[in-house]
Amino acid sequence: MRRSSYIAVVSWVAMAALAPASRATERATLRNGFEMQCNHHARIEGHVRLYLSNDEDSYIEFAPEEIAAFETVPDPPPPPASAERQPIASTPFGPAANPDASLSPADLHEMLAKAGSEHNLDVDLLASVVKAESGGNARAVSRAGARGLMQLMPGTATELGVEDSFEPKQNVRGGTAYLDALLVRYHDQLALALAAYNAGPEAVDRYHGIPPYHETRAYVARVIHEFNRRVKAREAEAKQAASHFIASQN
Repeated sequence: MRRSSYIAVVSWVAMAALAPASRATERATLRNGFEMQCNHHARIEGHVRLYLSNDEDSYIEFAPEEIAAFETVPDPPPPPASAERQPIASTPFGPAANPDASLSPADLHEMLAKAGSEHNLDVDLLASVVKAESGGNARAVSRAGARGLMQLMPGTATELGVEDSFEPKQNVRGGTAYLDALLVRYHDQLALALAAYNAGPEAVDRYHGIPPYHETRAYVARVIHEFNRRVKAREAEAKQAASHFIASQN
């Protein structure tokens, strides 16, 4: 799968990043021109780990050649709220609408698998985004007005050709196309693509990396954690099935 490389890039990012972030003390400049804030870094088993907090279970992993330089800097002060664009996909709240009773987990998985196949994206990544965005509620509406399973803002939905964001297939098709476009824009750097999905590509470009918004950093960590959990479970299931098959042949 074209996007398989981002699994290695993000490694096993833990949920520690969801806690209040420690003061970032380093900025890593990537060779593709983007920058990422981190608490500290270390070279482990031939890879460079950028630790997101004091907890060393929370990190993003890169190949050494992907990093151009490090510098010690404080976190930038957050900009005035009035000057900032609201995140594209805020957490859904309240009884915006009841989940679509006709959409079963199997239906959702089939929908995500089809969209993932069309855009060469891992179905577990799409499922992780859906879980973070709407919890699988096809009728969810966020405080910012984002709608449906993948929480599309009305303007974004229109640009993607989505006529009804509450129609699950249209929403998933549009959200998947948007995420694919962001991955292309950010050279398959999953963390940056997710940050742009949440806060908008303008914010990612302005800060040359993940914006210093707690909500966005928490969102990126939450999706990556869930994605890696699903991948790990899938690999364990495949290994178990292979073991059973081998045992049945003996």
